[in-house]
Amino acid sequence: MTLDRILPFTKYLLEKCVKKGDFVVDATSGNGNDTLFLSQLVDEDGHVLAFDIQEAAIAKTKLRLIDEQIKNVTLVHDGHENVRTYTNQEVAAAIFNLGYLPGSDEQITTNSQTTWKAVTELLQLLRVGGVIILVIYHGHPAGQVEKMELERLLTTLESGVTEVLRYEFLNKSAAPYVVAIERRR
Repeated sequence: MTLDRILPFTKYLLEKCVKKGDFVVDATSGNGNDTLFLSQLVDEDGHVLAFDIQEAAIAKTKLRLIDEQIKNVTLVHDGHENVRTYTNQEVAAAIFNLGYLPGSDEQITTNSQTTWKAVTELLQLLRVGGVIILVIYHGHPAGQVEKMELERLLTTLESGVTEVLRYEFLNKSAAPYVVAIERRR
């Protein structure tokens, strides 16, 4: 396929803006996939701050990092909206996988209020040229609500200061899609 699927596209965006030695945020560690990928991008001189509200997600990610002998990650069992409690460091990139943790309680989901607070906090820390990626899973009721509210809020970001891109497959109505926010100045 010529067009990147959603997850390879997020990796492409991260590879473009993250360098060895950078500080990055995984706002929803989940099963640890993005946390591991980010830790490899920033290498041993960089650092990943990874959040999740579910202890099971933190535990899965921790085991994955131990298996891979990764030491440049701090796992935080807290909501991503509290990012400023844990750092004031410049951020090269951040990624969110919105919705619920696959294989877990589907009633525990991200929501637009905490996600938007985290996005606005991270925008204050994001370096020029840095990117915040939202992978929006909206194939469930809570995801539909979050999607609609975030889309409304994202249109309020000032053009020129930020650029907001939406990447999706229009002929797959329930498929997740990507919103990338780049800080321009």
